Amino acid sequence: MYLQRKIQKIIEERFFKGKVIVLYGARQTGKTTLVKKILDKYQKKYPSLYLNCEILSVQQNLKIQEPKRLKDYFGNAKLIILDEAQKIDNIGLILKLLVDTFPQIHIIATGSSSFDLGNKVNEPLTGRVDKFILYPFSLEEIKEEKNAFEVDASIDKILRFGLYPEVFFLSEKEAIFRLDEITSNYLFKDVLNFEGIKKSRVIVNLLQLLALQIGSTVSYHEIATQLGISRLTVQKYIDILENAFVIFTLHSFSRNLRKEIAKAVKIYFWDLGIRNSLIQNYNPPSLRADIGALWENFCLIERLKYHQNNQKKANYYFWRTYDQKEVDLVEEKNGRFNLFEFKWQEKKGKIPKLFLKTYPQSQFLVVSKNNYWELVKE
Repeated sequence: MYLQRKIQKIIEERFFKGKVIVLYGARQTGKTTLVKKILDKYQKKYPSLYLNCEILSVQQNLKIQEPKRLKDYFGNAKLIILDEAQKIDNIGLILKLLVDTFPQIHIIATGSSSFDLGNKVNEPLTGRVDKFILYPFSLEEIKEEKNAFEVDASIDKILRFGLYPEVFFLSEKEAIFRLDEITSNYLFKDVLNFEGIKKSRVIVNLLQLLALQIGSTVSYHEIATQLGISRLTVQKYIDILENAFVIFTLHSFSRNLRKEIAKAVKIYFWDLGIRNSLIQNYNPPSLRADIGALWENFCLIERLKYHQNNQKKANYYFWRTYDQKEVDLVEEKNGRFNLFEFKWQEKKGKIPKLFLKTYPQSQFLVVSKNNYWELVKE
């Protein structure tokens, strides 16, 4: 089965604008499926070509930095997909040559790591690239295929198995098998390719520690001590995992108010199924001691995906004071603040007086399982 991805329309609106489109996203989030859907839609209008850059013969044909030979290889194609483009040596320079020499050609390049592909295309393609990220399914995308009532009925399943495209359509038994397979065979494929990362067990242990700490502030020093590695190595691994779209960091918000905790960080997972696989806990919400943290992670990623899918810009933080006043999400847009508190069970809440006094005109919302559709509204 296939769900229409919100980002497809945005990508299509950028066709033939003189820029390469680069589509990032973790492995197994549907990048290849999406670009092939685009290809199917437009191949009658434009001669099209799909190339899997993990194939050796494709790598050999594309590594030659000679425009005419590259054009001969592409034939008469006007729309070209380079899937897993980071596998091509000097891909940034090659894409620059193609864009500058053949403006009538439109190229979409995909990659499963912004750290890897981004480093290869950023400098050569300055001013010539549009970047997009494909995340696991979002609430909006599921709602368009099903309806809000069906999503409500599936929320427990989503919290347990996440929203990876393939996993979402599977039975419980098959979903667990597939998630464990993704976590074991795909999740670290790009991460372990980076220079200096040779111990996969350390990466697994790091992710397991982070999975148990969602919703709590993270101490790099404590993690380093537990793993027996340096604090700088922990930060390096976390940065790489973030650029591979496995996790993301949320920093504390502060405008130098004395009571605010200014230099703290929380770490969340882009997919709850992956998180649950790492700790081998697929229990339903009613049997979980971590449901509050799980719900907080879910609400955060759905809010971020909503903004990403609708090209809305915002800054994101959490807020905490030394006397334990806290806001789960502070969203800063146009100089104003939207505050969110995430509660699995419906509870009343109110904006911390100190925050309102310091940052007036702030909006506050408690998000529970009874009103979570507010996450995909302004």
